[in-house]
Amino acid sequence: MADAELPVITPTSDTDLLGDENARHARKMAKKKAARDKIMAGKAGDKGLLIVHTGAGKGKSSSGFGMILRCIAHEMPCAVVQFIKGAWDTGERRIIETHFPDLCEFHAMGEGFTWETQDRARDIAMAQKGWEKAKELIRDPDNRLVLLDEINIALRYDYLDIAEVLAFLAAEKPPLTHVVMTGRNAKPELIEAADLVTEMTLIKHPFRSGIKAQPGVEF
Repeated sequence: MADAELPVITPTSDTDLLGDENARHARKMAKKKAARDKIMAGKAGDKGLLIVHTGAGKGKSSSGFGMILRCIAHEMPCAVVQFIKGAWDTGERRIIETHFPDLCEFHAMGEGFTWETQDRARDIAMAQKGWEKAKELIRDPDNRLVLLDEINIALRYDYLDIAEVLAFLAAEKPPLTHVVMTGRNAKPELIEAADLVTEMTLIKHPFRSGIKAQPGVEF
């Protein structure tokens, strides 16, 4: 009895396998792009956003100042009001006041955290002063972004009235002006009103290991 012929198996080369993988990847990415294009086609045009950075983790102010630097790079006028860290000599304040004063107004209104000043009446007065300056800057349509650094702390301790702040933003913020509000413990009313909210989560921090704030990282 004749032996049955065995099928001839042609080895698949690495090149063939790579080609198949690339083809599958291309099809997958094409589907994703089509879905993304469909989503983007339904989006509206430019809009001034109310942005909130809150949470116990690091990065709230850092992210806000990153947006300020983007505005400067695009030659978009912008402004900063610091509600707490006014007494600090920070890197962000140095570089803005030294190199970009024509593009970014910088107003350091606070005198430190409330446990440093230990004077509630004075803290309230400074917060109110900062808010008056913030309103002035937000009303100016030339300012495309206004960063209200650590204003959430002033709102948390009721140095400012959240209802008054939200009413002002709803009524007087120009349509294309972005307002960024940073600080932990953002009020629920603010979170509800905001267009973009990011909560920084604290997982690990060197302060808990006895390491003090580092220049270039914290300030």
